Amino acid sequence: MTDADLSYTPATELAALIRTKKLSPVELTRAVLARIETLNPVVNAFCTPTPEIALADARRAEDAVMKGAPLGALHGIPYSIKDLAFTRGIRTMGGSHIFAGRVPDVDAPFVTRLRAAGGIMLGKTASSEFGWKGTGDSPLTGSTRNPWNPATTTGGSSAGAGAAAAAGLGLLHHGSDGAGSIRIPAAFCGVFGLKPSYGRVPQFPVSNNDYATHNGPLTRTVADAALMLGVMAGPDEMDKTSLPDAPADYVGRLRAGVRGLRVAFSPNLDTLRVDSDVAAIVGDAVHVFETLGCAVEEVKTGFADSYEMIRMMWNAHEAGNYARYLPEWRDRMDPGLVASIEDGLRYSVVDYIDMRGRKTSYWDSVRPLFERYDLLLTPSLSIAALPVGRINPEHWPQPDNLWDWIAWASFSYPFNFTGQPAASVPAGFTPSGSPVGLQIVGRRFADLTVLQASAAFEEARPWAGRRPSLRGA
Repeated sequence: MTDADLSYTPATELAALIRTKKLSPVELTRAVLARIETLNPVVNAFCTPTPEIALADARRAEDAVMKGAPLGALHGIPYSIKDLAFTRGIRTMGGSHIFAGRVPDVDAPFVTRLRAAGGIMLGKTASSEFGWKGTGDSPLTGSTRNPWNPATTTGGSSAGAGAAAAAGLGLLHHGSDGAGSIRIPAAFCGVFGLKPSYGRVPQFPVSNNDYATHNGPLTRTVADAALMLGVMAGPDEMDKTSLPDAPADYVGRLRAGVRGLRVAFSPNLDTLRVDSDVAAIVGDAVHVFETLGCAVEEVKTGFADSYEMIRMMWNAHEAGNYARYLPEWRDRMDPGLVASIEDGLRYSVVDYIDMRGRKTSYWDSVRPLFERYDLLLTPSLSIAALPVGRINPEHWPQPDNLWDWIAWASFSYPFNFTGQPAASVPAGFTPSGSPVGLQIVGRRFADLTVLQASAAFEEARPWAGRRPSLRGA
């Protein structure tokens, strides 16, 4: 295989080749590192590559294979970690000058698990500053660019993970999602992204944003995401909000199919604006579920209005977490983040507690739909990828502030409020060649059902064979 072929071969296949000694972990890691060296200057996916660590781990992995030692589920498979997640001994900058030199002395639980399963860590991938927005740039690491069109953004905040998955810079990529930050880059970059149920993947430190942040995989295939999630998931005492259940057999049960499932389709969650080319592609993709044996019905969701809720709570959390840094760091922070913090500072404790109560009761407006249906299908996003440097489409109404990017991502954050599993699967391409995502939302804790539905759709509409035509720097 060429380096590109190795980098685009599913991890599930490469793991089998490694176990049978048909592929060397060192050979695989060198191929991926060579591709990163060539293409990272184009897409800016990795902010902290760790090639020396990767090669040392690959050599140990190869020795274990040759000695017949027990092998983990990810033995010899390269992966990346988002720059927001703590990694022991490796910089965790959060996309911010404030923490440019931070080197944690502890791993997040899922980082420990990926290493213990034999994975080969390639480095840290870029994020917007503290993950505050849905586009892929930060004042510290610059703009991450979409492999399908480097003039457009990857989306954020898991920007580097989305770019790396699309460009073949590793097989498995960690992302986090507080309002869409896995599903946005998955949709913009034409890859698969899963936001598991809240607490399915334990985190440390636990994000201080009222139980909104989920951690999960971005990959080129659904099976690879199932493989990665099976390693990352499960309770951990470092995270008291983690779910108590052990992970299901996501890989073994992936191909069960979806025949007989009741599926709701909402093209706009009743009120949202959607660009016509996106709406057409998603509407066509929904018909696939009928061919798979599902009963599909277009519905009015009837969810409570969450427009005011997200804008208030998002900025209040930014203010609570980061306002302390403004006196010293304002001029080196993302101006949009500064504006978000300043907006959040205008709310009182009474305002926040009232809105938090509304958020808690929001589930009561969502729950009835999922008592009737197994899945909800929507567009992942209202738009295709934006030009680098913009936070809103030029043809949309422009807000009178620097921080409000949320309108075009309003399909994603409702399911952070509810904690439900939700995935973005590649649904097609606009006439200009930009990927479009279909969102698949499941009942609470039904991560396996979302993966099974995603796999069935992937089998009916294969996407992983398409590659962006990137060239070296």
